[in-house]
Amino acid sequence: MLQGKIALVTGGSRGIGRATALALAGYGADVAVNYSGSREKAVQVVEEIKRLGCRAIAVQADVSKQEDCVRMFQEISEALGTVDILVNNAGITRDNLAVRMSEEEFDRVIETNLKGAFFCMKLAGKTMMRKRYGRIISLSSISGVRGNAGQMNYCAAKAGIIGMTKCLARELASRGVTVNAVAPGYIDTDMTAALPDKVKEAVLAQIPLGRMGRPEDIAEAVAFLASDRAAYITGQVIQVDGGMGI
Repeated sequence: MLQGKIALVTGGSRGIGRATALALAGYGADVAVNYSGSREKAVQVVEEIKRLGCRAIAVQADVSKQEDCVRMFQEISEALGTVDILVNNAGITRDNLAVRMSEEEFDRVIETNLKGAFFCMKLAGKTMMRKRYGRIISLSSISGVRGNAGQMNYCAAKAGIIGMTKCLARELASRGVTVNAVAPGYIDTDMTAALPDKVKEAVLAQIPLGRMGRPEDIAEAVAFLASDRAAYITGQVIQVDGGMGI
């Protein structure tokens, strides 16, 4: 399904990013696994991808820094070729109530989750326009769709991802490039594992399917959007949330 394609997954060393990198490789794509600090975990993902018969590299970059993103794309181009599939997954949280949130907490989340996606969209979009082919999929969140107390910075970034997705979809459509977003609900990752049990119980009560999602649930949605089966889908936000958004 994705044979001959080259994918970049930011924040690909664990959680949803790891599952997405492996899913794309499972469908035949060569994958660049971006990481910021978890080199050992990124290398493990690379080795798993190679065992699937695909090429892979681990590439370090802090996506909130434009110079890091430029270097990352250059390294990928030299090692694998130009990026056909971009998955903007890298993200952090700095939760706090709005009235207590510091400027640093707000800025850090916006810089990584939103500005980092912008840098990667811009760099990937340039080469995709020339090739007249490309798939850009960004991870938003149910929090960016409906809001969530204590996460003004995160909600703003994830809502911003939706706006950037719709804008870029319009800009690149004539060049054969599709741009979409996936908005996960509560997924069983390291991020949600840290939640207190009472919070988890309250979350589960809001999910019609009665369980948290798995990283693989998100990865399969991303892989579909990356494939030619989704060639007529652009500018959309696919909620993979167990029904929370109903």
